[in-house]
Amino acid sequence: MKKFGFGCMRLPCNNDEVEDIDLPQVFEMVDTYIESGFNYFDTAYGYHNGLSEVAVKKAVIERYPRNEVLIADKLPVYMLKPSHNLEEIFQEQKERCGVEYFDYYMLHNITNNFYNGIVPKLNCFEFVEELKQKGEVKHIGISFHDDADTLEKILKEHPSIEFVQLQINYLDWDNEGIQSRKCYEVARKYNKDVIVMEPLKGGTLVNIPDKASEILNNYSSDLSIASWGIRFAASLDGVISVLSGVSNLEQLEDNLSYMKNFKPLTDDELKIIDDVVEIIKDSIAVPCTGCDYCLDSCPTNIPISKFFALYNDAKQAIEVQFLYYFYYDNLAKKNAPASMCLQCGECEKKCTQHINIIDELKNVEELLEVDLESML
Repeated sequence: MKKFGFGCMRLPCNNDEVEDIDLPQVFEMVDTYIESGFNYFDTAYGYHNGLSEVAVKKAVIERYPRNEVLIADKLPVYMLKPSHNLEEIFQEQKERCGVEYFDYYMLHNITNNFYNGIVPKLNCFEFVEELKQKGEVKHIGISFHDDADTLEKILKEHPSIEFVQLQINYLDWDNEGIQSRKCYEVARKYNKDVIVMEPLKGGTLVNIPDKASEILNNYSSDLSIASWGIRFAASLDGVISVLSGVSNLEQLEDNLSYMKNFKPLTDDELKIIDDVVEIIKDSIAVPCTGCDYCLDSCPTNIPISKFFALYNDAKQAIEVQFLYYFYYDNLAKKNAPASMCLQCGECEKKCTQHINIIDELKNVEELLEVDLESML
C-alpha cells in the first residue's frame, strides 16, 4: 500500500444529489488513481446512503483484478440497534461491493458511548475477530472519534486490533476536543498502524483565509494549498495511508501530483504550518467537517452541516451578502430551518467534532434566518 488512499465518502454527484453518483467521472478517477500506482479504496455502509459501496463494485471490482486492489469497509456501529444482525449487514456489504472478502474492515465511528453500549451488546469485536479467522476480512481495526484515554482503554482490552483510523490534520493536531496528536501517540504506543481520515478537515484546509494562503504560496507557488494538509498527515511515522475524499478528477490529479513521489514535510515547512494554524483558528466559526452523522438523529431534518458551512462562509465574509440569505432560505424550505431545533441533544452525541450543535444552530438562526419577503 502506498500512502495515498481513495476515500469514497464524497464522490462526485449530479446536481449535488448524494444518491446520484456521477459514475463516468468516478470511472475516470479510479483509472487515473490506479494508473498512478495506487490501490487502496475506502468505503462504508452509510456513505452516499449505501451507494458508495455499489460504486466501488462498479468502478473497481468489476473492472480490475481483485488481487490488485485493496478494499476497506466498515461495520456501521453508530447505526446499530440491539435487534440488528451483524452477519446480515456484513453479507449485504459484500454483495454491494461485489467481493468475497475485505482487505481492511473496521468498527465504524467508535466512541466511548458506543464502546460501552451497543458494541458489547452485539459482541462487535468478537464478530470481526471471527470474520478474520474465517478469511472474510484480512485486517481488522477501528475508525475512532473520541479522546486518547478512551482509545488507550480500547487498545488495551482488544489487542487483536491491527490498525486505527484517526482524524489527523494540522488544524486538529493540538486541538483538545479532537486530540489528534494524543490519539496518534496512543496508537503508536501500542504499535498500531494508522490510517488518516479528514486530512483536509472536510475542505476547511483548502478554503483557508487569504493571509494563510499567501504564506503558503510565498513559500512555494508550485504546491497547492491542499498539498500541505495531505503531506502533513503522510509525514507521520506509522501512517500507512492518508485518505482524500476527492469529489472530482481535478482534486484527485492535484493529490497525485505530490503523492506519487511523496516527500515528507521539512522542519521549515512545519514552522510555516504553525503560523497558518494560528491564522485559521481566528477565522473559523464552527469546525464542522460535513460528515453528516448528526443528520441520522435529527427529528426535524435540519441540514446541520450545510447550515454550518454557509454560516462559516458568511462569518468569514467582510459583510453578510444578501445571497447568503437566499441560500439559507432554500435549504430551510427544502429541509427545516435552524429555529426548528428541539434541543434534544441527539445530534451532539454523534458529532465527531464535539461541536455544541444546539448553541451553534442558535447562532445560525440569529445570523441567517430572516424574513426575505420583507427585505425584497
